[in-house]
Amino acid sequence: MNEYIQSLLEGRIDFEGQKVVEKLARLTLIAVTAVSFILGFALQSLRVTFTLLGASVILLSLVVLPPWGAYNRHPVKWLPPIEKKPAAIS
Repeated sequence: MNEYIQSLLEGRIDFEGQKVVEKLARLTLIAVTAVSFILGFALQSLRVTFTLLGASVILLSLVVLPPWGAYNRHPVKWLPPIEKKPAAIS
Protein backbone atom coordinates (compact mmCIF):
# COMPACT_ATOMS: atom_id res chain seq x y z
CA MET A 1 0.00 0.00 0.00
CA ASN A 2 2.87 2.39 0.77
CA GLU A 3 4.35 1.83 -2.70
CA TYR A 4 1.03 2.73 -4.31
CA ILE A 5 0.77 5.94 -2.28
CA GLN A 6 4.40 6.76 -3.09
CA SER A 7 3.77 6.26 -6.82
CA LEU A 8 0.75 8.59 -6.62
CA LEU A 9 2.77 11.26 -4.85
CA GLU A 10 5.61 11.06 -7.39
CA GLY A 11 3.24 11.93 -10.19
CA ARG A 12 5.13 10.35 -13.06
CA ILE A 13 3.68 10.97 -16.49
CA ASP A 14 5.49 11.07 -19.80
CA PHE A 15 5.75 13.83 -22.38
CA GLU A 16 2.93 12.43 -24.51
CA GLY A 17 0.73 12.26 -21.42
CA GLN A 18 1.51 15.90 -20.69
CA LYS A 19 0.38 16.84 -24.20
CA VAL A 20 -2.87 14.91 -23.74
CA VAL A 21 -3.53 16.56 -20.36
CA GLU A 22 -2.79 20.02 -21.70
CA LYS A 23 -5.05 19.58 -24.74
CA LEU A 24 -7.84 18.04 -22.66
CA ALA A 25 -7.69 20.80 -20.05
CA ARG A 26 -7.53 23.61 -22.59
CA LEU A 27 -10.41 22.37 -24.73
CA THR A 28 -12.58 21.49 -21.74
CA LEU A 29 -12.05 24.85 -20.06
CA ILE A 30 -12.82 26.76 -23.26
CA ALA A 31 -15.99 24.75 -23.92
CA VAL A 32 -17.24 24.90 -20.33
CA THR A 33 -16.56 28.63 -20.10
CA ALA A 34 -18.56 29.28 -23.26
CA VAL A 35 -21.45 27.03 -22.19
CA SER A 36 -21.60 28.45 -18.66
CA PHE A 37 -21.52 32.01 -20.00
CA ILE A 38 -24.28 31.35 -22.52
CA LEU A 39 -26.43 29.50 -20.00
CA GLY A 40 -25.89 32.14 -17.33
CA PHE A 41 -26.66 34.89 -19.81
CA ALA A 42 -29.84 33.15 -20.97
CA LEU A 43 -31.03 32.62 -17.40
CA GLN A 44 -29.69 36.01 -16.24
CA SER A 45 -27.98 34.32 -13.30
CA LEU A 46 -24.39 34.66 -12.16
CA ARG A 47 -25.01 31.81 -9.72
CA VAL A 48 -25.67 29.40 -12.60
CA THR A 49 -22.59 30.64 -14.47
CA PHE A 50 -20.18 30.27 -11.58
CA THR A 51 -21.70 27.05 -10.24
CA LEU A 52 -21.39 25.32 -13.60
CA LEU A 53 -17.88 26.66 -14.15
CA GLY A 54 -16.73 25.74 -10.63
CA ALA A 55 -18.18 22.23 -10.79
CA SER A 56 -16.55 21.68 -14.16
CA VAL A 57 -13.15 22.83 -12.91
CA ILE A 58 -13.39 20.48 -9.92
CA LEU A 59 -14.36 17.56 -12.17
CA LEU A 60 -11.59 18.42 -14.64
CA SER A 61 -9.08 18.55 -11.78
CA LEU A 62 -10.05 15.02 -10.77
CA VAL A 63 -9.41 13.89 -14.34
CA VAL A 64 -6.10 15.63 -15.11
CA LEU A 65 -4.27 16.07 -11.81
CA PRO A 66 -3.73 12.47 -10.63
CA PRO A 67 -1.03 10.58 -12.56
CA TRP A 68 -3.35 8.04 -14.18
CA GLY A 69 -1.78 5.15 -16.06
CA ALA A 70 -3.15 6.46 -19.35
CA TYR A 71 -0.76 9.42 -19.05
CA ASN A 72 2.31 7.18 -18.80
CA ARG A 73 1.99 4.94 -21.87
CA HIS A 74 5.22 6.15 -23.49
CA PRO A 75 7.83 6.21 -20.70
CA VAL A 76 11.16 7.82 -21.43
CA LYS A 77 13.97 5.32 -21.97
CA TRP A 78 17.14 6.78 -20.51
CA LEU A 79 20.58 5.93 -21.81
CA PRO A 80 22.83 3.88 -19.53
CA PRO A 81 25.41 5.89 -17.59
CA ILE A 82 28.86 6.23 -19.12
CA GLU A 83 31.65 5.15 -16.82
CA LYS A 84 34.58 7.55 -16.86
CA LYS A 85 38.08 6.16 -16.91
CA PRO A 86 40.60 7.73 -14.53
CA ALA A 87 42.73 10.37 -16.23
CA ALA A 88 46.30 9.29 -16.92
CA ILE A 89 48.95 11.52 -15.40
CA SER A 90 51.55 12.54 -18.00
